[in-house]
Amino acid sequence: MMKKKLYDLLLALMALPLLYACSATPSARKPATLKDALKDKFHIGAALNEALITERDTAGVRVLEQQFSAIVAENCMKSMHIHPEENRYDFTLPDRFVALGERNKMWITGHTLIWHSQLSPWFCVDEEGNNVSPEVLKQRMKEHIATIVGRYKSRIKGWDVVNEAILDNGEWRPSKFYEILGEEFLQLAFQYAHEADPEAELYYNDYNEWLPGKRDAIVKLIKTLKDKGIRIDGIGMQGHVDMEYPAIEVYEQSILAFAEAGAKVMVTELDLSILSMPNRNVGADISASIEYKQEINPYTNGVPDDKMQEWTKRIGDFFTLFLKHQDKITRVTTWGIADRDSWKNDFPVHGRTDYPLLFDRAYQPKAAVDLIIQTASTNKN
Repeated sequence: MMKKKLYDLLLALMALPLLYACSATPSARKPATLKDALKDKFHIGAALNEALITERDTAGVRVLEQQFSAIVAENCMKSMHIHPEENRYDFTLPDRFVALGERNKMWITGHTLIWHSQLSPWFCVDEEGNNVSPEVLKQRMKEHIATIVGRYKSRIKGWDVVNEAILDNGEWRPSKFYEILGEEFLQLAFQYAHEADPEAELYYNDYNEWLPGKRDAIVKLIKTLKDKGIRIDGIGMQGHVDMEYPAIEVYEQSILAFAEAGAKVMVTELDLSILSMPNRNVGADISASIEYKQEINPYTNGVPDDKMQEWTKRIGDFFTLFLKHQDKITRVTTWGIADRDSWKNDFPVHGRTDYPLLFDRAYQPKAAVDLIIQTASTNKN
């Protein structure tokens, strides 16, 4: 009998941790994933490449489904891919992209309707290669936007309507759209998108959005559209940052400026490069070239622990900022999922090995993931 009582007592003691875990309130348990930790703060998103959209990258899809609550298309909805010829659209990948998001009940963003880069070669010129007239370009823009937005009406919740139309100094980029239509091209793009889906949110998206000249120009853009009664819901701050620039305080100034102008704020293409920008002023001397290659690509076999700790703190500081302003920020999206697929690996010099995302080359969460979850869990805003 004594042995049985001791056995029963031992079983009861062993069961206590499990009993506590099961009975603990949700607020007492630390969330296990990014999307759980951030669900009451803002959407956490990822840009999807073709391998993820087609689900060939099974490991990446598994991380996506476990960790993220929002998606954006990396390339397949850009003009040259979705509308390669005037009378031909290719919705193969976009359809799968949207279906993947719907299956996982994610916030889906379309990217991008009007952009000077990765533009279909025919879009702004005639058969002889000359600029089309303003009337022709307006019609092409309207048909392009109406067809794409209309196809995904009520399914895609927000659109990057215009991408990167402003230079770092605040002047308009001299794109074909601006050359032919002037500032009106941007206003028309937002108008056409709203007509195609009156319920969809509409965004302007750009990089180096913390620079004062560009920041002021974007604020002016928001106010101009609103004064004309043209819908604009938010500003996409791309968030391609590095270990030095921008300062957290400077980035915060842009968040506040865009919010004060009446726009929601999204961080749309976040990645944090651990590499320094290369010095292009290197001569042809072989020894200098070898030294230079080592300088610009120092982590081909992994990152030293102390450097990775610096990276973790830096990305953690950005998320602390985002959580501070969760009343203004609706989404934070990383430009990819795992380091292996980041465009930063080959920028601005081909062959560089970078580590800019939250999951490593083996799709394992970095220490930053746990830090973000912990920070969000203790954030009371």
